[in-house]
Order: sequence, then structure tokens, then C-alpha cells
Amino acid sequence: MTGDVVPRIYIGLALYQGGRHIEAQLDSIAAQSFRDWRLVVSDDGSRDDGPEKLRKFASGFAPGQVTLVDGPRAGSTRNFLSLIGQLRDGEHMAFADQDDVWLPSKLDMGLAALRDAPQTGLYSARTTICDADLNPITGSQRFAGPFGFRNALVQAVTGGNTCLLTPDAAQLAKRAAPAAAAAGIEAHDWWLYQLVSGAGMAVLRDDAEVLLYRQHGGNLKGRNDTFGAMRARLGQLFDGNFGKWLQANNLALRQEAGLLSAENRDILARFDRALTRPGWRMAAEFARLGIRRQTPAGTAALYAAALSGRLRKTGD
Repeated sequence: MTGDVVPRIYIGLALYQGGRHIEAQLDSIAAQSFRDWRLVVSDDGSRDDGPEKLRKFASGFAPGQVTLVDGPRAGSTRNFLSLIGQLRDGEHMAFADQDDVWLPSKLDMGLAALRDAPQTGLYSARTTICDADLNPITGSQRFAGPFGFRNALVQAVTGGNTCLLTPDAAQLAKRAAPAAAAAGIEAHDWWLYQLVSGAGMAVLRDDAEVLLYRQHGGNLKGRNDTFGAMRARLGQLFDGNFGKWLQANNLALRQEAGLLSAENRDILARFDRALTRPGWRMAAEFARLGIRRQTPAGTAALYAAALSGRLRKTGD
């Protein structure tokens, strides 16, 4: 690969105080069976040796293949959104977390799946949940689908560390990322699921496990496969924060509503209006729209939260 060749996959890695595990992640990227990639690491003000380890890693590649940039210093989500802005024309985009270890075929598997499903804009998969020393514990949660905008409005199921965007979907995200940052969205991967499905592209969630997810005390988000974890996540529907996340997501989508299909613009407008209504009217409109989560229990909890008034909109 030379510096004149536009790589087919751009990898964005958000770094903050990740020196302890970053080398294992970088080595797993270097070991990918798919070789035509470039990596941009956005450091959010680390005070450990993570940036220095990245510079050492970059020295083993052609100039421009591995780059370190300064992040916005406004949290992980904003850091990933800023990385989307580094995208070049014609590139797919993948996202990397600093603590993971990718399996060697991760990128090739994503590309193959996208080739086999030409209407798909976003590929995602499952992970192998491990302890801090990368001893496997279990696979991440399976979701049966279907996957689409009505689900994306109320649930994140496409883990960002597994995602691969087509060039068209990646450019869509690049255009919409500033609005998402301004709206203060909670999670870039949830927003990507909404944006891509909202634009009318298919979203694929592979049942394969494509990376080792290192579970430790410093992770921003933990595993979601245990009963306790699922109960805690369902509990978030009632704590007031979930309603705020919905409002931020809706604001981001409304700012770029022209990128959505006509059908999904209408769904978004009706969903946003529903959030202003009393509980029973909100739940009734959710039902009319077909808004749902991936499991019956999750959908029931969502509707219960709507009825309780905990999702009601208080203003943009």
C-alpha cells in the first residue's frame, strides 16, 4: 500500500487514558486479513502513555496510514463524532474501542456481508465478552430483529465497535455528525442505527462474534447479557435519562431530516409529537407507529415508561 492509494476502510479509534490495553488493540488491527485500511486515533487528552504507544505503532507503517489527532475533549461520543469528520470520499468506516481485540477476519467478514446485501448501509455483529485478561466469558446478546427505524428510535442494538458503514452511509454520517454533536446525543452507535435506517438503508446484525470485548471497571458501558444488566438497562427507561436521550436523538435527526426517507420523516415527526403527550396518548401513538424494542419484555417496559410519564418531552 502506498500513500497515494485511497484505502477502502477508514478506522476511527477514540483514545482516552487507554495506555494499559491499547497495544493489544493496535496489534489486532495490524493483524487483519484485510490490509487496505487507514487508522486515525483521536486522543481526548490522555495523561498516560497511550499516545506514545500509538506513535511507536505508527512508525511501523507508511506515512498517513496511522495518524494521531487531538480530540474535542468532550467525552467518548463527541470524540467518535469528530472522527467521522476525518472520513474521505469512497471509504467505508469502522469504529474501534481502545480496550478491545479484533479477530483477524473482522473487517473481511463485514465487507463480505455488505457485498452480499447491496441495500445494506450498516453492518454490525456480536462480541465475545471477556474478563480483564481476555479470558472468554460469553457471547454478547443475540437479537432476532427485524432491524429498522421503528426499533432504532427506542433501542441501540448495533455496537459501535462492530460496525462497518458503506461509503454512502459513511458520507451520510459525515454530513449529519455536526448536528448530532450539537444536539448532545448519548451514543454515536445508536444514532448511526437511527440515521442509516432512517435514510432507508438496510441494517444488518450478524450473529457472528468478531472481537474480544474486555470487561473491566473502566469500561463506559458494561455487558448487557446478564439478568441484572438487562434489568438495569430496562430500569433506565424510568429514571428520566432515557427520555432526555430520546429528545437529543430526535433533535439531531430533525436537524438533518432531509436525509431521511419521506416515510421515516413522517414517523420521526409523529414520534416526536407523541413524546409531548400524556402517558396513555403517548403509548397509543407508539402502538400506531409500530414502535418497539427487540424483546416483548423490552417493549412492555417501554410502553410502561410511556404510560408513567417518564418519557414525556420537556423541551429541546
